[in-house]
Amino acid sequence: MAREGGGLFAGFRVLGRFSGHVPHVLRYHGRHREFYLATAVGRSVHTYNVSNALPQDITCLAADRMLIFASYDNILHAFARNKEVVHTYEGHKARIHLLQPFGDHVISVDVDNVLIVWNIQSEEEYLQMDFDKATFAVSAVLHPSTYLNKILLGSEQGSLQLWNIRSNKLLYSFPGWHLAVTTLEQAPAVDVVAVGLVSGHIIVHNIKFDETLMKFQQDWGPITAISFRTADGHPVMAAGSPIGHIALWDLEEKKLMCQMQDAHSTAIAGMSFVPGEPLLITNGADNAIRVWIFDGPGGTGRVLRSRMGHSAPPTKIRYHGQNGEQILSAGQDGTLQSFSTVHEKFNKSLGRGSINKKKSKKKGLKLDTMALPPITVFASEVAHQSDWDSIVACHQGYITCTTWNYQKTSMGAHKLRPEEFSKHKPIDIYATSVDITSCGNFAVIGLSTGQVDVYNMQSGIHRGRYGKERAHEGAVRGVAVDGLNQLVITAGSEGLIKFWKFKTKDLVYSTELSSSPSGILLHRDSGILGIAFDDFSISVLDIETRKIVRTFSGHHGRINDMTFSPDGRWLITSSMDCTIKTWDLPSGCLIDCFLVDSAAVSLTMSPTGDFLASTHVDDLGIYLWSNRSLYSLVSLRPLPADYEPSMVTRPSTCPVQDVDVAGDEETCDEMIEYVSPEQLGEQLVTLSSLPESRWKNLLSLDVIKKKNKPREPPKVPKSAPFFIPTVPGLIPRYIAPEEENDTQSKVVNLGVLAQKSDFYIHLEEALSTNEYAAPLNLLKSLGPSHIEIELRGLAPEGGGSMEVMLSFLRMIGMMLNKKYNFELAQAYLALFLKLHLKILLSEPNLLEEVSRLSTQLEETWIHLRALFNQSLCVLTYMKSALL
Repeated sequence: MAREGGGLFAGFRVLGRFSGHVPHVLRYHGRHREFYLATAVGRSVHTYNVSNALPQDITCLAADRMLIFASYDNILHAFARNKEVVHTYEGHKARIHLLQPFGDHVISVDVDNVLIVWNIQSEEEYLQMDFDKATFAVSAVLHPSTYLNKILLGSEQGSLQLWNIRSNKLLYSFPGWHLAVTTLEQAPAVDVVAVGLVSGHIIVHNIKFDETLMKFQQDWGPITAISFRTADGHPVMAAGSPIGHIALWDLEEKKLMCQMQDAHSTAIAGMSFVPGEPLLITNGADNAIRVWIFDGPGGTGRVLRSRMGHSAPPTKIRYHGQNGEQILSAGQDGTLQSFSTVHEKFNKSLGRGSINKKKSKKKGLKLDTMALPPITVFASEVAHQSDWDSIVACHQGYITCTTWNYQKTSMGAHKLRPEEFSKHKPIDIYATSVDITSCGNFAVIGLSTGQVDVYNMQSGIHRGRYGKERAHEGAVRGVAVDGLNQLVITAGSEGLIKFWKFKTKDLVYSTELSSSPSGILLHRDSGILGIAFDDFSISVLDIETRKIVRTFSGHHGRINDMTFSPDGRWLITSSMDCTIKTWDLPSGCLIDCFLVDSAAVSLTMSPTGDFLASTHVDDLGIYLWSNRSLYSLVSLRPLPADYEPSMVTRPSTCPVQDVDVAGDEETCDEMIEYVSPEQLGEQLVTLSSLPESRWKNLLSLDVIKKKNKPREPPKVPKSAPFFIPTVPGLIPRYIAPEEENDTQSKVVNLGVLAQKSDFYIHLEEALSTNEYAAPLNLLKSLGPSHIEIELRGLAPEGGGSMEVMLSFLRMIGMMLNKKYNFELAQAYLALFLKLHLKILLSEPNLLEEVSRLSTQLEETWIHLRALFNQSLCVLTYMKSALL
């Protein structure tokens, strides 16, 4: 039976995803008297503070008073209570790109220029309108305030149309400004609409009289979003741009009030002022949602709250600390961030690396020439993190390593680089690997030239170098320090692993590898070193014996990352072949493998063992996979050589509550179907799997009964019958209660004993068939007292016969011959001899059978005793000999 791929790890949820290119929506909940923000992240809708998921990435989002509407491809869904899909609308042939809730209806427009008005409750089409793409390609839709049954449509050709969708009539056509309309927004004043154009113009237009009231222009390209500040006495209009800037216009003075540059690092996808409050909410494809408050002089806003992840894919992740609640992540956007596995509110960004922080702050995000390249590898340690910097990081193609302070959530004080490069920066020399000691005092850094340097984390002072000039001939591919600061292990691209004394910097041992290593990872607690090679194989080295103890091959692409389970039993690897494999080190086997749609760039296992975290090519999220072996039955048997892993879908942002039940049953069946055989081999003496209580006390039953006998016989309490009996007849009469009759007969009715038991019948049948499996299985299922009763009943005075007693002895002989259930044969025979010894002595047939059994027993015991003595001799020699 083929096992389901990914049996060991199940998708749980994704961290660090907050916003995409789809504009957010703001909805007011009347009963809660609160505003809810909904954003689309991949397949999920986030309603702060709830998530839900659709089968594919969401392309469009809208909301009304009760429901949230989300579309993917050509299908539209409606969410209720922020959780479940309550309506599905299917009818579009192409991808939906515009949505507009409209009272009891919702309007959707697809890229083929088909507009459908849906009845929300019945899910039926109320109206379908087809527009000619050449003359009127719908690019924006708006329901003007107080305009009953009417919608305003903007087009790529620049014209606008006002339709009555109840009567399906075109009421008015606006000539427009001969530039494509990108967005339409209702102004606070009735009849007034703001029209955003592709040229960067914003036209504030009165649609009742077809008059332009005012006109603005921004120089940053098309208008992506417009919002009006309402009800707090400040007539302000905000407009978003494709490069992340926001312009704020004063509508009374008809002039630009201020600019908020670099509000997002990508286009402003959506913006909305919270009605009645000086708050502006923005989101963008840079994976950030920001709430801006306008409470300062000059009308500019400052960030009040934000939720943000990486704006470019993370390249390296590592769990920070021992509680398994924080994951440090370095991304291609140059930032180092900490994501909490518990709650988003504990996330924090440590910022971007910079050569000079003060100059960077002055220049701003886009013009920053001081920014350091993205972090490639980093190491962190919680010891002394409240005293000094606890993280050290290498940057892409850069010789200087930076330190970071987790407590202060900022870049640290020190720049670590060799003294000879303090005045000039070489282009072709860069830091390749780094490790930090478990005490948090020292950082060991390897360079592309083969140098390995050690620095003090508190002061940033250079504390020495391994080797005379350099540690390796080739580039350093990995460095690791053991848990007690005794050894430093370095790996070079020339194919050597070297062991150095940490303090004296002396070379202790050097060993040549079969191929050039691409990276190393040390599990400090157990002293095992994982080595990934350029030929896609993996080796495991024991740093005590300095020998390769395991070698694994099976990946068909470059190995991106490795991680150990907390107990050091598993090594989990990810490769460019899109597989994630789990290798069991004690058995040396592959125990789990699953395929993902995008290769995992980095892996890290929680110190508590409950989650595996992964990041993937061209993906902004950090994916958590739960370790199913902690909470369900998972087969950890080796996978066959021809095992084909199945594709596993990466988890979405909502936590998975229930694991696939069918998968669970399949795994359980696979594990339970193996039943241990009755006998391992015909030459072996095999014991039964019955507990000792079933056979060990058979000879002592009379003693146990005496001990358990009550001091006084139990008295039966008088009690009325539940139903009072009546005399048979037409008139119901009750029977008078009889007095207790103490003159009860004490003579036992032997007729009851005359009935033969199943065991007795099976033994009788076995005399002719010579098959003793049935009576033996029956006897094995009985308890000790029941066994004694059955054996007593074999004698003639108990209702038995000499033939059945002979049959029982032959059953014991069969057990001794086959050498199975050995201890049961001894116990049953001992009880039989104790009960019926007098009868056996008087019957020659039975005596002959008993003497035959005696010979069998003696032969078996002599054989067993020889084996026991041999084992004892070897054991005694091992304990006493000087080896």
